[in-house]
Amino acid sequence: MWVCSGSALVAEICAGAGLDAVVIDGEHSPNGLEGILAQLQAVHGYPVTAVVRPPVNDTVIIKQYLDLGAQSLLIPMVHTVADAEAAVAAVHYPPRGVRGVGSALARSSRWNRIPDYVQRAGDTVSLMVQIESAQAVENVAGILAVDGVDAIFVGPADLAASMGLLGAQEHPTVMAAVEQCIAAAKAAGKPVGVNAFAPATAQYYIDAGVDFILVGADVTLLARGSEGLASAFIPKRVGRPLL
Repeated sequence: MWVCSGSALVAEICAGAGLDAVVIDGEHSPNGLEGILAQLQAVHGYPVTAVVRPPVNDTVIIKQYLDLGAQSLLIPMVHTVADAEAAVAAVHYPPRGVRGVGSALARSSRWNRIPDYVQRAGDTVSLMVQIESAQAVENVAGILAVDGVDAIFVGPADLAASMGLLGAQEHPTVMAAVEQCIAAAKAAGKPVGVNAFAPATAQYYIDAGVDFILVGADVTLLARGSEGLASAFIPKRVGRPLL
């Protein structure tokens, strides 16, 4: 599930729920570096994979997230092979990549307490890239072929918007594009995931062969849950303002 509240306490609650992974979001959430660090620390003691999504495919931001100790990254808006290659370069030290060397100052190396960290760091990082545009779907086979891309994740909301179908991520054309990406990933032998909050849609993609799926978010669970309480216990009032 997504963790979008910016709260380390909420992240810890979610991490202890029995889920496989929590995705700490830096793209659409009020998460700065200090907040992401606190959430990584909060979930560290739980048997859950912590994935972190930066706001953009940017070498400097990715370097900072890695130095905080993020080991699984989900990079948004990867549209081309060149975008994927840039993401791979950002997560590796030279000569393979361009990650800046500051391990003595970083939590990722436990401040140089991990022997040979800079030589082994690339082996501790998993890189997922997001396929969330019509252009990315066209390029998905090439993106999957990039050495260092470990998995792809399809974002139907932005994909639908790029196809002129804003808000219609369950439109047949969008779902067909998602299935195209699933098939491409299977052919490439790499894992593929998708975002699907509607249970029926999530089950559809599970049946279609996705390897992982994001089925909720802390903020949406709170929003819908609190609305349910209000609906059950507050008398209906005509014209009640939302704000």
